[in-house]
Amino acid sequence: MTDQLKKYLFQDQSARVQAVKLASTWQTGLAHQHYPACIQRLLGELTAAAVLLSSNIKFDGSLVLQLQGDGPVALVVVECTAELTIRATAKLREGAEVPEDGTLQSLLNSNGLGRFMVVLDPNREVTDMQPYQGIVPMEGETVAEVLEVYMRNSEQLETRLWLAADAHQCAGVLLQRLPRKGGVQEPSEDRESAWDRALAMTATIQDSELLELDSDTLMRRLFWEESLVAFDPQEVRWWCPCTRERVANMLRMLGEDEVNEILTERDHIDVSCNFCGKPYRFDAVDAAGLFIEKRNAPPSSEDSVH
Repeated sequence: MTDQLKKYLFQDQSARVQAVKLASTWQTGLAHQHYPACIQRLLGELTAAAVLLSSNIKFDGSLVLQLQGDGPVALVVVECTAELTIRATAKLREGAEVPEDGTLQSLLNSNGLGRFMVVLDPNREVTDMQPYQGIVPMEGETVAEVLEVYMRNSEQLETRLWLAADAHQCAGVLLQRLPRKGGVQEPSEDRESAWDRALAMTATIQDSELLELDSDTLMRRLFWEESLVAFDPQEVRWWCPCTRERVANMLRMLGEDEVNEILTERDHIDVSCNFCGKPYRFDAVDAAGLFIEKRNAPPSSEDSVH
């Protein structure tokens, strides 16, 4: 089943709700990255949050959620593009012990020096806009709590998040209160009542429901008394720009002598993507092929002797 983001609007337009569930996408992302369960859960929750938040931004570029830690985890980065392609990674501090029950605070802010940043990175091919960076206060025990504070302060929109992740999938629900629009509106007490009712219903979500139920089933279970307008689902995919050719170009930049020197010490060269961890292996035959084209190319004018 395709991993999807689904959006719903309450019929009275008082609130919107979004749900995302990633299984194959999440497993692709973890295929070459092996973390303790608590870090896996943290990274999955941040990934689901990035998809939910990115889908609300009318922006041609990427939303990046970045945590710089002062505890066992040095760095967590999740990137979600406008096309809902994602990639995510975490870097552990060398030699640090990761507690089994690690939380956002104990893993990344144990000394109060952790930093949480939201970055909007524009598509440089279509605009000369500069990236925007916002600092997120590390207030809260979970990713959801920290981002709720940020949304309330930066967007002035009351937003609630429910996030869950394990080794097999990550999922989340976003509930957001919508501002009044011009024209005739229902009495404010009706909108207040509608929001309180939606919040009370959504607050009953269990992690098991997020991970086990598809979005439509979850919405029906939560809002069986409400009328929701459902929009077309949007596909979410894992994507990392690393390729074997890019790694080959990096080896070419090292130079033939240095590559051959490495191969005298071992049978092959192993290179892993710094972001997704995907491994690339080059043996002696592969390495020789990197430089054949250069040796066979005709001399350029700069190489000619005058």
